[in-house]
Amino acid sequence: MSRNRTQLWLCGLAAMLLAASPSMAQTRRSTAPAGMTVTSKAYPTGNQGNAILMLDRIHPVEARVNEQISYTIRVRNLTGGTVENVTLMEKIPTEFSVSSISPEPTTRAGSDSIWTLGNIGPRQEKSVQITGSAAAVGMIPSCATVTFSTEFCSSIRIVEPQIALVKQAPDTVMLCDPIPYKLIVSNTGSGAAQNVVIEDQLPPGITTADGKRSVVMNAGTLPSGQSREFAFSVRAADVGTYTNTAVATEAGGQRADASATTRVVKPILTVSKTCPSLRYLGRPAQFDITVRNDGDAEARNVMVTDRIPAGLQFLRASDGGQMSAGLVNWNVGTLQPGDSRTVTVDVNCTTIGSHRNTVVAKSYCAEASAECTLEVRGVPALLLECIDVEDPIEVGKQITYIITVLNQGTSDGTNIVIEATLPGEETFVAADGPVGHRNNGQVIRFEPLPSLAPKASVKYRVVATGVGVGDVRFALQMTSDQLTSPVNETESTNIY
Repeated sequence: MSRNRTQLWLCGLAAMLLAASPSMAQTRRSTAPAGMTVTSKAYPTGNQGNAILMLDRIHPVEARVNEQISYTIRVRNLTGGTVENVTLMEKIPTEFSVSSISPEPTTRAGSDSIWTLGNIGPRQEKSVQITGSAAAVGMIPSCATVTFSTEFCSSIRIVEPQIALVKQAPDTVMLCDPIPYKLIVSNTGSGAAQNVVIEDQLPPGITTADGKRSVVMNAGTLPSGQSREFAFSVRAADVGTYTNTAVATEAGGQRADASATTRVVKPILTVSKTCPSLRYLGRPAQFDITVRNDGDAEARNVMVTDRIPAGLQFLRASDGGQMSAGLVNWNVGTLQPGDSRTVTVDVNCTTIGSHRNTVVAKSYCAEASAECTLEVRGVPALLLECIDVEDPIEVGKQITYIITVLNQGTSDGTNIVIEATLPGEETFVAADGPVGHRNNGQVIRFEPLPSLAPKASVKYRVVATGVGVGDVRFALQMTSDQLTSPVNETESTNIY
């Protein structure tokens, strides 16, 4: 049989077999290296057991835009004899930009490349490798045929993953609260995004709970149309506005970033307290307390506590203040920025001394205190009395004057001086008392009495002789540290 007739016989046999059994035209996929696929077809029967040639296409499962890829077309002789005049034709799609072909085709016409492979020996094979890239996303089909015009096609899917990143954070956060961040990374393109990593480099003043300045999250492989979500919290060191940017990358060079801005605020409580600097024992006193929010956030649940010191007795409090265990408490509620509230407390001064009174204002995330000092003094109230024991007296007889000084006040009287003046109708005889004295004619001056306690009294005695007739006056004068003017007293005596 001539060579041409053998070729015609093969073509005719292929046509009959394909017409008689459509299943023979089905392709068969073989095992391939990772990322590659092998699709095979047996000619002309479609069954490797009784076919003559096996046409294999070995190509990537998918590739990215502009990525250099290669695919191979392999023609194998399945028989024990030589197959002659084998011709291979490949229709290279226009979407695929060819950079090299090995071996070069025998002829090229438009998208058609033809190789005259000649004879293929028993169990031998010949291959063609085509290298290039695709400039757009989509499916790129390419088809090969042999001389008996049986066409065998396969497609390479060209993909382009596209990652997108969203960052969520509250607009405003209290300084005492953590800042919660949420990151959502998505693949909005085609094909899987490989080794997706998100890195969040925190701005100055922001750290994680364990003091880190950056957070790294591994999203792994992200198939097309899928998303992964990550959440973490940080804390701010001070008030202010913080902008935080996270960056997502993947193995193919894709990159996306997202930012979030959070304003960190804080209430700032200030408290002032006023009280009288001086009150006398047994007198009331009032304390005025003003609390104010000077911050940029509301002060929630403001409580004001005033500690009443020992020596002061609680009387009443304004605005619903309640006394318990020496503390007066007010629930002020919420103070907006710039708001203030004033309360008062009234006490009675029960103990002499210096009393320091402290008030504390507290709210969520803020605290302040203030104090004032009240001095409580006693009042020395000195009473001067004098009586004459013998009245009336005869000329030449003695008369005794008893002088009493009583402290009716609440504090010591100090440096008390008694000075007595005899009338002209009397002459000095003697004097005594708690302190010494000096006599200068008609005037008897006692030494200063250093101190006289509250409710205590002392007595002085002056003895004189009547030397003239008349209704006379025995005069007394008392001075002390506490008296702003002398106290004068007289006692009348009738001498006959």
